[in-house]
Amino acid sequence: MKTLRYYIIALLMLAPFTQADRLKDIARLEGVRENQLVGYGLVVGLDGTGDQTTQTPFTTQSFVNMLKQFGVKLPDGMTFQLKNVAAVAIHAQLPAFAKPGQKLDITVSSIGNAKSLRGGSLLLSQLKGVDGNIYALAQGNLIVGGVGASGRDGSSVQKNTLSVGRIPSGAIVEREVETSFAEQSHLVFNLLEPDFSTARSVVETINNLLGSEVALAIDAGSIHVSAPRDASQRVSYMAMLEDLDIEIGEAPAKIILNSRTGTVVINKHVKVSPVAITQGGLTVTVREGFDVSQPIAPFGQGETIVTPNSNISIDESGNPMFVFDAGVDLNDIVRAVNEVGASPGDLMAILEAMKQAGALRADLMVI
Repeated sequence: MKTLRYYIIALLMLAPFTQADRLKDIARLEGVRENQLVGYGLVVGLDGTGDQTTQTPFTTQSFVNMLKQFGVKLPDGMTFQLKNVAAVAIHAQLPAFAKPGQKLDITVSSIGNAKSLRGGSLLLSQLKGVDGNIYALAQGNLIVGGVGASGRDGSSVQKNTLSVGRIPSGAIVEREVETSFAEQSHLVFNLLEPDFSTARSVVETINNLLGSEVALAIDAGSIHVSAPRDASQRVSYMAMLEDLDIEIGEAPAKIILNSRTGTVVINKHVKVSPVAITQGGLTVTVREGFDVSQPIAPFGQGETIVTPNSNISIDESGNPMFVFDAGVDLNDIVRAVNEVGASPGDLMAILEAMKQAGALRADLMVI
């Protein structure tokens, strides 16, 4: 039986130490952020793997509208079989301070029943923000990471997804998103993980460098910092601040259980109260076999018969009880559970029971 040492990730099991990160790695400047863009378009040039337009009428409608823009008028009521065309959704992230003319990477995903986008080209499409304005234009040849093949008998094999592709530098920025970076008289840093200790450390580090009352903690997640009004000075000021080393506050005691993979993550702050635990299990094993009965009569008279033979056994393990004293740390928990041969699922049940009994002082999160 595999022991839990193969499934438990013990975080920070060494002696306590001070962790320092740059301010740019633990906080983001308020008003300076990425923006999501989304669009709709057509991918053409597919090798018969496009949408079946009888089931995706929006593909036909988009195709007709595109031809009208180029002065091509089709007869009313005409039907199409556009096997080389697919309707797609396009999305991208517009970075802060992106200027017109800069390029973005885009992701293209089929929204119809196209079998594959491999070898296709995206026609000129608009990318809009949540406000409905056009911020970028996308076009280019798709790169699809998946591969697949099928035979005439219906058999097929596929690796990765064929209905999603990417176009590096496939969009050009057409509109700049305004920011408040150069307008406000101050800067506000928002911590990625709000923590009172970390917020205090940011304030102390900045004030020790620039003087008292330059930085002020608003709450556990935001720090107000005075800044120069001149734009060029503010850029240099920001470059200096974001490279400051900040002592990070230690995380609270936490246990994370992944019921799908059997992974258990426990940090070093987890402690337990005095508690006695026993772990046991009942194993039922069913083995199916077959016996062959040969005829006794000579010269092949009779019939050979195959009969099933089932073997059922029950094993009840008698694992001992183990006791946790007050202040037991992570190493003791792992060692005790390994000694009784518990599985990751057993450990999850033990930790949940300890939490319910009030013997576990930690946040228990199941993902």
